Amino acid sequence: MRLAKTDWALGALAVAMAVGLSACGSSSGPATGNLPTSIGKGEGQLNLVAWEGYAQPEWVKPFEAATGCVVHAKYAGSSDEMVALMRQSGNQYDMVSASGDASNRLISGGNVAAMNVALVPEWKNFIPQLQSPPHNTVNGVHYGISLQWGPNILLYDTAAVHPAPTSWSSIYSPKYRGLITVPNNPIQIADAALYLSKTDPSLGITDPYELTEAQLNAAAELLKRQRPLIKKYWALASDEIELFKNGDATIGAAWPYQQSTLTADKVAVASLIPTEGATGWADTWMLSAHAPHPNCAYKWVNWVSSPKVQAEQALSYGETPANTKACAYMEQIKKGSCPVYHANAPAAYFDSIKFWKTPVANCGNGKNDCMDYSRWQQKWTEVTA
Repeated sequence: MRLAKTDWALGALAVAMAVGLSACGSSSGPATGNLPTSIGKGEGQLNLVAWEGYAQPEWVKPFEAATGCVVHAKYAGSSDEMVALMRQSGNQYDMVSASGDASNRLISGGNVAAMNVALVPEWKNFIPQLQSPPHNTVNGVHYGISLQWGPNILLYDTAAVHPAPTSWSSIYSPKYRGLITVPNNPIQIADAALYLSKTDPSLGITDPYELTEAQLNAAAELLKRQRPLIKKYWALASDEIELFKNGDATIGAAWPYQQSTLTADKVAVASLIPTEGATGWADTWMLSAHAPHPNCAYKWVNWVSSPKVQAEQALSYGETPANTKACAYMEQIKKGSCPVYHANAPAAYFDSIKFWKTPVANCGNGKNDCMDYSRWQQKWTEVTA
């Protein structure tokens, strides 16, 4: 989840060379070229790099039965891991469920191929912001199909955290020393920057992903002060789930998936978007430039774009579907769920979330004094070391 601002690579991407659907992309530019005009017979297999919870049996098993494409999913714990897997795996993986802090890196690196949205009938039913968003569409070329979106939330144990929190300040408070958990991900710096943009206006932070050296240092210092309070930096969502189940953590930064899983397991948790606001993600299924099973990949995109499966995944993960027709199915599965997950919310709600994007030196103001992602990675290493 970030569409109010143009993602980092729009002005920098160059079309390199025409390649076929399954051909290798350029190492220095996006893989574009002749798009398929139809979906052929499935190859019998589909290999995915995905966020944990994105390949659940309730929609994978019916897909396999309907198409003959057997799904193998490799769960990644961060966008950095997803990028590394797609760049280092050769032709091992077909698709990746990339968030906005990874998608343009994969496009500019030639790791993903252009896709034909005309072969995805449900695309026309996506919310307008996710039909051609800048995190997967460059110069009118689509490098993936949007999937789901949602905010990063503050999760807490209702039996242990009193009073109920209202601010992100809770995860920086000594009150919860040794009981706090946050993602092990450099993009977590943006959460600290967003908090500082509200609590220390003198820093002049207007975009949590566009930070000058002084602003980045301020966010890193806040996170360094938080470090002794942290029980664990979690990599996979299941890591955080276990921390809460065992009582090893009682408050932390999370995704809705953790809350829905813990609630289903009768763990007393609640969540909120704090007063300072929230970062978030909008995820895209992207086709590898080296995909060995492109027909199964297109079949998968059509399956998970359908209103019914969009609704199933939204309720399983606790996120918001891209397909506007999913709302009715959500209500059939669980009455009242459509408004709970903002599936029928106005555009203003979508635009209020600070969606993940990769930090670059160009701040969008004619200057190049922002810190790029490599600097964020360096700072995160300093914080967590």
